[in-house]
Amino acid sequence: MASFSSSSAPTILRLFLLLLFSVSAPLLTVAGSVAHEFVYPNFTASYLHFVDNSGVFLSSSAFSAGFHNPGGQSSRYYLSVIHAPSFTVVWTANPSAPVPPSANLVLAPAGLTLSLPDGSLAWSTPRLAAPVVALQLLSSGEFRLLDAANASLWSSFDHPTDTLLPSQLLPASASLSSAVSDNDPSPGNYRLLITPGDALLRWTAISQNYWSLSTDVRFTKDSNLEVGYMAVNATGLYLLAGDRQTTVFRMISPPPHSSSPDEFRIAKLDPSGKFRILSFDTDFVAPSNDCDLPSVCGSLGLCFPIANNSICRCPASFGASLAGGCSPADGSILANSSCPDEDNSGSVSYITLGSQIDYFGTKFSTPITAGANISACSDLCSRNCSCLGFFYNNSSKTCYILEHQIGSLFIADNGSGDTSTAGYIKTLSQPSRQPPSSGSQSLARLLVVLLPTTATVLLVISICLVCYAMRRRNKRQTTAEISNEEAGKEDEIAIPGLPTRYTYAELEAATDNFQTRIGSGGFGSVYKGQLQDKSFVAVKKINAVSVQGRREFCTEIAVIGNIHHVNLVRLRGFCAQGQSRLLVYEYMNRFSLDRALFGHSLVLEWRERLQIAVGAARGLAYLHTGCEHKIIHCDVKPENILLHDHNQVKIADFGLAKLMSPEQSGLFTTMRGTRGYLAPEWLTNSAITDKADVYSFGMVLLEIVRGRKNRKEQLWTEPSGSCGSSTPETYFPMVALEMHGRGTYEDLADPRLEGRVNEPELERVVKVALCCLHREPAQRPSMTKVAAMLEGTMLVPHPRLESLDFLRSYGRGFGDPNARRGCGPNSTSAGSGSSASPLLSYVSSQEVSGPR
Repeated sequence: MASFSSSSAPTILRLFLLLLFSVSAPLLTVAGSVAHEFVYPNFTASYLHFVDNSGVFLSSSAFSAGFHNPGGQSSRYYLSVIHAPSFTVVWTANPSAPVPPSANLVLAPAGLTLSLPDGSLAWSTPRLAAPVVALQLLSSGEFRLLDAANASLWSSFDHPTDTLLPSQLLPASASLSSAVSDNDPSPGNYRLLITPGDALLRWTAISQNYWSLSTDVRFTKDSNLEVGYMAVNATGLYLLAGDRQTTVFRMISPPPHSSSPDEFRIAKLDPSGKFRILSFDTDFVAPSNDCDLPSVCGSLGLCFPIANNSICRCPASFGASLAGGCSPADGSILANSSCPDEDNSGSVSYITLGSQIDYFGTKFSTPITAGANISACSDLCSRNCSCLGFFYNNSSKTCYILEHQIGSLFIADNGSGDTSTAGYIKTLSQPSRQPPSSGSQSLARLLVVLLPTTATVLLVISICLVCYAMRRRNKRQTTAEISNEEAGKEDEIAIPGLPTRYTYAELEAATDNFQTRIGSGGFGSVYKGQLQDKSFVAVKKINAVSVQGRREFCTEIAVIGNIHHVNLVRLRGFCAQGQSRLLVYEYMNRFSLDRALFGHSLVLEWRERLQIAVGAARGLAYLHTGCEHKIIHCDVKPENILLHDHNQVKIADFGLAKLMSPEQSGLFTTMRGTRGYLAPEWLTNSAITDKADVYSFGMVLLEIVRGRKNRKEQLWTEPSGSCGSSTPETYFPMVALEMHGRGTYEDLADPRLEGRVNEPELERVVKVALCCLHREPAQRPSMTKVAAMLEGTMLVPHPRLESLDFLRSYGRGFGDPNARRGCGPNSTSAGSGSSASPLLSYVSSQEVSGPR
């Protein structure tokens, strides 16, 4: 009889338990309320499945993984890893795409996906090298997918959010990103960057550093090797060389006070911009002084350090602003970096901050000039649209320009700053109003002379009119009573969820009689206004609202007003008075993307372009999948993508298509079918779905890449070695398609960037754009997938060339009919434009028919 040794029994028992669990795993997908260290393919979970376990479905040592609901927001859940003892979220899968509690998490051999209840994708792991056999949560807090050889296919450690854990290395190519707030984990305004020589904290709104590890006296430098990684553990914080062993910089923490011999520490970048090492006994904070934070006191707020805290005041000549920060007390206007002609119509002047006030940015930025006098510094700022002020050091004759956005100020003293530095804030005086002309006075005198003559004539006419008026008095009275009754009923409209209702007179006063127009479009003109609470708004006068009643209009406004997302412009209020229809939006001070991209302002750098693309994609994805009812924008273009100094990107004009009636389809297509962004299905009377927005967004992506309109007349110079030297080329999507076939993506970037482009990111953006431009709507990705691909969390599939050939037909109609004949991987010798199909961008609005 065979016998088993005592050492083999546990092994067999473990195999038996593993087999038993793999058989019962599908049952746990329905009612599993117990968390495990492993789950296996065909596992499905939602918060509702694990509601009795607070959404947790994986547990290991001090960590748990599950559906987290920060702030108790009922419809905003995140797939997160949590440090259980401190209840600290250390990693989030979908920080920018919250899901409802019924969203499904599915583990399949292809990877991990998080889907909304309608089946659309909210987040997923990228394409993996091998099939997944298990999902594991390690005792280190690492969330990873395993293959059959127990090797890691994907790890949360490779995709950090705002936290660095022990046993986790943060490479020089990665960064930590702060959350917007404790209840909103989407990326905020601060980054921790690891460079080959340092670790930096950066305010991303203006790409300004505000702390560096190498200048912090708490750190010691051990070697001159390049930095490869950052690490944190129970003994301290380290910058390591590429061998992961040699220390470049180190900060040794004091021994723990607790009885635990190996205290657990977590490094975290919090929403305020502070980098902390959290533990039960110690709390390392960088920067150590609150007044070194970029916006601790708001714009132009003056920070005073007090013990371990700080207080905020406004400098002399400034007062507190209701919108936050400080504003000039004399009523002048702070300069706007967007440089609209309307805003800069006043004369430029400067308010001095005095010699005792300094700015955090001067510690880490280099001066724009040296050896020049203060007048030269002032002239530089006055000629620079994006300049909001400057600091001038009288002893070194150096000038620091403040551009795009101003943060907080601090008091300089002999220990922390040079008191010979003085700051000057750029302001614009209000344009003076013209006094009444002498002509009006002459007219008044003339009326006095003619009055006796005309009095008799007017009296006779009045007597005649009295008789006529008496006959119609009764009829008028009856009509007025009916009108007043109907108007009273309209005023009694009460619809839940309506934003603030304004009268026409209130908005007329707020916009100074609609004096400052900041934009216009198919739906009407947009004017800058200031409400009684001193906050700036953008007021849109809608010119083409359908002839629907006030109740129907208010119902649609209630829907739009209750849509809130960080990448969607917020509707603050409305006016529905008589025939007037106005919408009041939050004010975006950098205006629309087309101004920044195609105007004469400073060139948008590649990193900001990519951030704009990601933000716009997230906003559209929310409209398509995050709202209770899907909203199709129908007019995605750079003019409807707005920018703000706080690194904000927001979609505008969403939901306005719902204000149009079916009878206005011709007008609708004229306004919403902007030439150059129309999807092909608009030409065939096919049903318009959210994939029409995807096509338009693909066109916008290409314009972001190139920095010009896709159809602008321009010479295209062939790269060396191709079949042409200089060819008239006007349709950039066709060029992008051909350069994709050749793999020469660097030739597509905006030449104004002068090579300052991340080539892998450029290739990724171009491929995503081409996937969005597939002729068949079903082959285009959803906006949720587009956002994930742009972020780099999802692999980009290869564009289908057969579904993009129509771009060549469109392209031949824009330029030389023989352009590119014989060029490209899919070209033919019959490249004549005579055989080209009708062009989408040349179809008139009248040819696009049918209600949408």
